[in-house]
Amino acid sequence: MNLTHPSEVKELLSRLGLRPRRTLGQNFLIDANILRILLRTAELHREEQVLEVGPGLGVLTEWLVRYAGRVVAVEKDPVLFGFLKTHFAEAPHLELIHADILDVDLETLLAGGISKVVANLPYSVGSRFLVDLFQTAHPPTRIVVTVQREVARRLAAKPRAEDYGLLSILAQTAFAVNIVKEISPTCFLPPPEVRSAIVELVRLPDDREPRSRNCAALLKLLQDAFARRRKQLAPFLKARAGLTDSGTGILLDRLGIAPRARPEDISPEQWVLLSNALAPESDSQARH
Repeated sequence: MNLTHPSEVKELLSRLGLRPRRTLGQNFLIDANILRILLRTAELHREEQVLEVGPGLGVLTEWLVRYAGRVVAVEKDPVLFGFLKTHFAEAPHLELIHADILDVDLETLLAGGISKVVANLPYSVGSRFLVDLFQTAHPPTRIVVTVQREVARRLAAKPRAEDYGLLSILAQTAFAVNIVKEISPTCFLPPPEVRSAIVELVRLPDDREPRSRNCAALLKLLQDAFARRRKQLAPFLKARAGLTDSGTGILLDRLGIAPRARPEDISPEQWVLLSNALAPESDSQARH
């Protein structure tokens, strides 16, 4: 069975009685070249443990179990989960979990030794899963995923770019982000209505500076600030921190932030410094 042949994928879906659901982001990869690029970018080694989200019919899983020492694959759809259990029954180093990835304890998985995430992320959970992943205490060393092109652009966007925002900052405070390749809808079955992209995120050195003292506080600060992204940051900070005009000015000057700066003008490093200045340290949430 070749899961990069559309006719064989259609036949398998028919046998399973499965009609792909848009609500679950079920668009199955059928392009062998894109599959090769994913695997090459992942740089897998036999001693590594890998997390796959939304394995679907197992087109990527089949190669992950060949190259990695342990693979944990999380599938929400009960029909696909049942198929995978049978199809990979002879793969002892594959652990299948029947769950929504948003309900899975990522901290426990990562603490158990998972060092990489390689997946065709379902569109329905891509951004939310990545935000959760960025907030973990032990983030993976490398993330290689397919996501909507718009999500990829937000992950890689720089300050003052139209796509720059919360997702950009959370990603770039912990990872170097690279858009590897854009993907045509015809590479999937059924073809999605949007273009996709392969994104590579490589974790920055643990001794880098600055590091966030409190990831939850950084996330909340970004959520609140980008809810008013077109407005100047100084009045927001004055109200949030209970500062005087003078105190706000001193804080911004110390961090190298212009007095009239807006949220989209601030670099990821400056956001970390600002969050550290406003929030108490929390060892249980320290990570960046």
